[in-house]
Amino acid sequence: MGGGQLSSAPLPRSFFERPSHEVAPDLLGRVLVHGPVAVRLTEVEAYGGPGEDPAAHTYRGKTPRNAVMFGPPGHLYVYFTYGMHFCANLVCLPEGFGSAVLLRAGEVVAGLEEARARRSSARRVPDRDLARGPARLTMALSLAREHNGLDAVREGLAAGQPHQAAAVLEGLPAGPELIRSGPRTGISTAKETPWRFWIDGDPTVSPYRAHVPRRRNAAATSVGEVPSS
Repeated sequence: MGGGQLSSAPLPRSFFERPSHEVAPDLLGRVLVHGPVAVRLTEVEAYGGPGEDPAAHTYRGKTPRNAVMFGPPGHLYVYFTYGMHFCANLVCLPEGFGSAVLLRAGEVVAGLEEARARRSSARRVPDRDLARGPARLTMALSLAREHNGLDAVREGLAAGQPHQAAAVLEGLPAGPELIRSGPRTGISTAKETPWRFWIDGDPTVSPYRAHVPRRRNAAATSVGEVPSS
């Protein structure tokens, strides 16, 4: 992590009332807290709304699965993928628009041993890998299906909040000179849209992987791929 002090002031809801591709780079360096663990975000991906972004879960409209994306901004949209992992997103734009930012990677800055204990691996996981990738990030923060729809805006957050509370804090925003953008990971449609954003040179950023065709009944790995099943 670069020099500077991480601010613990919660971000206001208005921060998320913008298009996802504007919110996404501004999330870099912010801190997502859930219970005793906090992760500084280093890599994210933006996804647009219905009829706008063919890679988004909401491209074909509202469904029971993606309903949270159409709700108030600043809430977590958490979904299960490949029958084994959860991915977490932050809803953007005012209620009814159906847009979000996928949280792809980050650095654990609080609750390091708690995050490590949540890994099933018998070997000791390097610190940089604890939240390096969307599934690892949700595991580090202990985010699962029951947290879908959880409000991550805690304006006026007080000490001693219950561990199930979530909040996005100001942290230390990445400087514009450190922010890079490029195609989203593993996307087969709109694959050239440069809505993946990351902090250049940060060791916790996950490796970029282009789309690899899978069986038609495979679930998608991001807020981006519309499930074929």
